[in-house]
Parts: sequence; structure tokens; C-alpha cells
Amino acid sequence: MAPRAYWKGILKLSLVSCPVVLYPATTAAEKTRFHMINRETGNRLKQQMVDSETGDVVESEDKVRGYELRKGKYVEIEPEELEAVQIESNHTIDIESFVPRDEIDQRYLDHPYYIAPEGKAAVDAFAVIRDAMKDQERVALAKIVLTNREHIIAIKPLGKGLLGTTLRFPYELRDEDQFFDDIKSPKITKDMVELAGHILHTKAAHFDPSKFKDEYETALKALVKRKASGKTIELPEPEERPSNVVSLMDALKQSLKGRGAKKTAAKPHARRATGRQSSAKKAHRSPARHRKAG
Repeated sequence: MAPRAYWKGILKLSLVSCPVVLYPATTAAEKTRFHMINRETGNRLKQQMVDSETGDVVESEDKVRGYELRKGKYVEIEPEELEAVQIESNHTIDIESFVPRDEIDQRYLDHPYYIAPEGKAAVDAFAVIRDAMKDQERVALAKIVLTNREHIIAIKPLGKGLLGTTLRFPYELRDEDQFFDDIKSPKITKDMVELAGHILHTKAAHFDPSKFKDEYETALKALVKRKASGKTIELPEPEERPSNVVSLMDALKQSLKGRGAKKTAAKPHARRATGRQSSAKKAHRSPARHRKAG
């Protein structure tokens, strides 16, 4: 049985419209969560708001939102003043444009939602919009109001339905230059790049999220189960940290050597990489590269 719809409204493409429902595509229900409890009584604790200066507990009627203008100076914003600027939802997803899939910067992707038609009468119009996007290989951009805030939502076909993903606004993204500007540009030899390329080739795979394992979540569940059954929890010995590798070239060579079982898969790649080189260059290849290409 499908969960309760998060949002209901109309999906519009020009004069074509159909009722749709949105469901959150993600859930945290299966994650292990803890509550704070009183060690002496075993009762759950509850949080209280206290004045940061006096330490007094503040009652609900005295709580109000405030925006910090400068250090310690706030302007109060009343609930009715917030309501005055809130955007009223018209419960419509009005498609404004279609963009190529690969033009959407992955950093803008926020929360995903499943979009499905609501009722049998909506299926035809829904299918027309969905299949048109499939044919054009484009993503629809539209506006939607969720929890009193306007969002841009990117919509694309997913199986029999649609996947809508809210997008972050530009002001929500940090400029990468402030993190990357100080990265130096060292001189890396062609041999190093080729060796790294061979390692990448041996690890080539397809995206398969079913192989993702949340080992920490598994350990948490096991911990809770053992504790609830009255068993003692033994702390593991701390693992010894490996020493830092001094030579990058040695690390690359050792990485290749450690994947002997998959070396055959990398041979065609190695031949392509070295076949264009002159015989004089082949004679001066390092032993590790000679074994790889041979």
C-alpha cells in the first residue's frame, strides 16, 4: 500500500493538465535512532527553551522569532507578519521550460519526489506529458509551493511515473573557487597517469546501489540487539594506522601488483596505451609497465 500523499495538485503543460500526487522518494524510517533518557529513572527527557542570559525557562507565549541584525541585536518578527509574505499555494505545477538532462548541475539537486497521476481520468494526460519528455530526452522545470516556500522542481520520466526533484537556489551553493583556488598544479609524469588509468580500468563497474552497505547501521542494530538481550559489549582493539606512503609511484605500482587476479582485464587497455609508442620508448619502459603490457 502506497504511503499517504505529501502533496496533491495539478500538473500543467500549456493547456494540458492532469491531477497528480507527490510522494517523498526517500525515507529515514529504517535508520536506528536514539532518544535521550534519564539514567536513574529510565524516563525520556524533554527539551526546554531557556534564556541564554538569565537561564530562566521561557514559556510558549513568550517565544517569538527574531532576526539578528548584529551581534546580540535582534528584530522581532511576529507570526502574522510572516503570514503576510508567505506564498499561497495554488496547488499547481506549471511547467515553464524543458532543458537537456546533462545541463543540470548535480549540486542543485535537493529532495526527490515520486509524481503519479491521481485517478483514472488523469492517466492519459499524464502519459502524454511523460512520453513527450522521454522522446525529447529533456527535463521539465516548474515552480511548486511546498511548506509555504516556492521551489523550482525538475521533472523527468521514471518508469511508469515521473521523478520530481526540488532544486537549490544559487544563493544556497558555495563557490567552488574558495575551496579549489589553493590547490597546486604539480607536474605529474605520464607514467603515473597511465598506471592510475590501469587501476581505474581494473575497478571499472556499473552503478548498482543494491551493493551499497551501511555497515554502521548494521553495527548499530547488532549493538542494540546484544544490549537488549543482556549481553556485554566488548570494545574492539583500535586498528593500527598504516604508515604514510612516501613515493606516489611506488603506491601506484603496489596497487597494480595487488590486483593480480584482474590483470588480464587490463591488458587490452595497456596495449592501447603503449601500442602507439615507438620501439625506442618501449625499451625504456619501467619493469612494472613492461609486465603490464606484456
